[in-house]
Amino acid sequence: MSQDVLFEQTGPTAIITLNRPDKLNAWTEAMRSELIDYLEGLKGNDEIRTVILTGSGRAFCAGQDLAETASMNPEDHESAEAWIDGFDRLYRAVRNLDQITIAAVNGVAAGSGFQYSLLADLRVGDSKVRMGQPEVLSGIPSITGIWAMWSILGKSKTSQFVLTGELVDAAEAQRLGLLNYLADDGGVLAYAKDLASRLSLLPPGAVRLTKNRLRSLEDDDLTDAMAEAKRVHREAYGTGEPQREMARFLAGRR
Repeated sequence: MSQDVLFEQTGPTAIITLNRPDKLNAWTEAMRSELIDYLEGLKGNDEIRTVILTGSGRAFCAGQDLAETASMNPEDHESAEAWIDGFDRLYRAVRNLDQITIAAVNGVAAGSGFQYSLLADLRVGDSKVRMGQPEVLSGIPSITGIWAMWSILGKSKTSQFVLTGELVDAAEAQRLGLLNYLADDGGVLAYAKDLASRLSLLPPGAVRLTKNRLRSLEDDDLTDAMAEAKRVHREAYGTGEPQREMARFLAGRR
């Protein structure tokens, strides 16, 4: 395993940390694959009752590393679909856990990193949190993002997020239900650990059956969203617009 994703167990709690702070924990395909391995390894582990997902440094996860996707070949449909399949596997690896999952959101959670935080059962943040779906700013249509936000935000706010690319602050995120709890600044992980410790005492059978029901309410929509993501991204990347906008962004950042 690399050092870009860290895993530790403290009593009945597992903590999985994205560890690429110099890039705001923007992830690559290799990072997601490693993350999936850790998550799938937790399935059926009765010793672990709660799982904390977090990031190192000043960000939870800034989403996809654009340097990896800016050069995507619009004619390589097989690779593009495999890329979506990787996200499908990651999202299901989080959702399929029987343990209660807590996202300790430190700083920025954007794009697919924002969606990743919404996959957790509960989310903790502090005043430094900025959350949103800025893909449209890079010419990328947000398809799985619509699915991830819809049950929390509804049509009006989901439309606002995916069509403006705006990020909201912690107070607004909590008001909208994107964050469940607000911790003192710098205390997000400690708050998540305390919450996890308390929730680890819950009867595991009741937790598992409750989570099964929660999953069943959205599984069909997730399957549809992933199929649509393949179709829409094929069309979008076929125009070359995302590649141009990502290259423009990367050039400006340099």
